[in-house]
Amino acid sequence: MNQNRMIVGLAVAVLVGLLFSTYIYRQFQRASNVKAIAMQRIVVAAEPLPLGTRLDATNLRLISWPADEQVSGMFTRMEDCQNRALITPVAANELILEGKLAPKEAGAGLSATIPEGMRALSVAVNEIVGVAGFVIPGKMVDVLVTGRLPGTTHGGDDNITRTILENVRVLAAGQKVEQDREGKPQTVPVITLLVSPGDAAKLAMASTEGKIQLALRNTIDSKKVDPPVVLEAALFAGPAPAPRRVGPPKAPVLPPPVYVIEVISGNKRENKTFPAP
Repeated sequence: MNQNRMIVGLAVAVLVGLLFSTYIYRQFQRASNVKAIAMQRIVVAAEPLPLGTRLDATNLRLISWPADEQVSGMFTRMEDCQNRALITPVAANELILEGKLAPKEAGAGLSATIPEGMRALSVAVNEIVGVAGFVIPGKMVDVLVTGRLPGTTHGGDDNITRTILENVRVLAAGQKVEQDREGKPQTVPVITLLVSPGDAAKLAMASTEGKIQLALRNTIDSKKVDPPVVLEAALFAGPAPAPRRVGPPKAPVLPPPVYVIEVISGNKRENKTFPAP
């Protein structure tokens, strides 16, 4: 009996081993049939690069990329995109694409980022005008100007605030050194905006003859609002006084008539008052 059990157990073990080995063999066979993914080398940024940066071997590198995953405008050789400037900031390891580069003849720096037909105009600001440092390259702003209506004198209440430009892109934010009234150098924050030639003239006039203020807006909010102008007289004027009631004068209220009677009692005299009937 024990010998029969051993034979049956051995047969079962052999069968299980055969099935398991067959399964492993098939898995290895499937794995060997998987095709290797073809790879290629593409150009990416080696570090974060700001707008206007000229590309060269020091700020570029090559990484492996699936050959069948083509991206329009990508580069496979660093030589093809060197000596060209970025027209948009890129992050580290971000693909360098044709659409992110200025033409080869445009050079580098801020001028390479200006589209044809547009202008870059810089205006001096302070921390408040610059929205406390939140106005940085790539952001969108509105430009407001506060000034005095033509023909009015100083000291009046004819100041006006108007939105002259909407949805303007910030190209650069930096500083420059100017002289104050005493001739001493001082650092002045400067914001450079991308505008049309006509808007450049408006902005130049506003920054010279008035006081400008930048209003930061959502980058995806490009809707033109054209807000109404604000007059100082209308903004600070208090509510009109309540009108005085005008009517016929009221007749004076007279006391009711009374009678006075002298009363003599012995050697005493006194006056007593009685209402009229």
